[in-house]
Amino acid sequence: MTTSPTTLIIGGSSGMGLETARLAVARGNHVTIIGSNAGKLDAARTDLANDSLVETRVLDLRDPGQVKTLIAEIAAQKRHIKHLVNAAGSFAPKAFLENEEADYDAYMDLNKATFFITRAVAENMKNNGGGSIVNIGSMWGKQAVKATPSTAYSMAKAGLHAMTQHLAMELADHGIRVNAVSPAVVVTPIYGSFIEPSEIESTLTGAFDAFHPIGRVGRALDVAKSIDFLLSDDTSWVTGAVWDVDGGVLAGRN
Repeated sequence: MTTSPTTLIIGGSSGMGLETARLAVARGNHVTIIGSNAGKLDAARTDLANDSLVETRVLDLRDPGQVKTLIAEIAAQKRHIKHLVNAAGSFAPKAFLENEEADYDAYMDLNKATFFITRAVAENMKNNGGGSIVNIGSMWGKQAVKATPSTAYSMAKAGLHAMTQHLAMELADHGIRVNAVSPAVVVTPIYGSFIEPSEIESTLTGAFDAFHPIGRVGRALDVAKSIDFLLSDDTSWVTGAVWDVDGGVLAGRN
């Protein structure tokens, strides 16, 4: 059994989750990545190139049976899960009047899985002396953007922000810190639902750089560094924060 700190990343096969995993491995942490795509997980494991520290697990967070199995495994886990990153997400802008129940469920099912997986991990942390949780929220959970109508997505992310603050209060007595990051436009595969994957970078950098006061869209590593900082003991007096890692968008746009 490894004695290194364990970091569990839900949705870590690409984007911000994968970059966070890279930083955790560099710290010497044991990392378990949960994702729904076996091919992406295999590529992530190869990319991280450290079989002694990295485990991957294929799991569909929208499948209640699979989620319950994972929760049972976490409950039986003897190893201390010191860090949890809730990075799973999808983004498919759609006009409110065109939304169907399935569109709504696509986001809320992820939140439900996140809620109960986090509860299981928090119990592990409580029994092992504490830990740190970071949720990946979104600027869209704080402010509407007419060009990308996303009411259901934004409801889900706003709920994740609220969960962050409530858990910070409830879990503080157990030595568990809970924070979140709230990114603006970041070059990640999440935009693949409506942008050709090979064109995501050129599309976003061409259209959205000026949207951010700092003058550019974000990169996955920009956000991952903030997540890594919040997970670390360097932020031991920070809990309940929802950090705007957004190039200044919430401060004011150009």
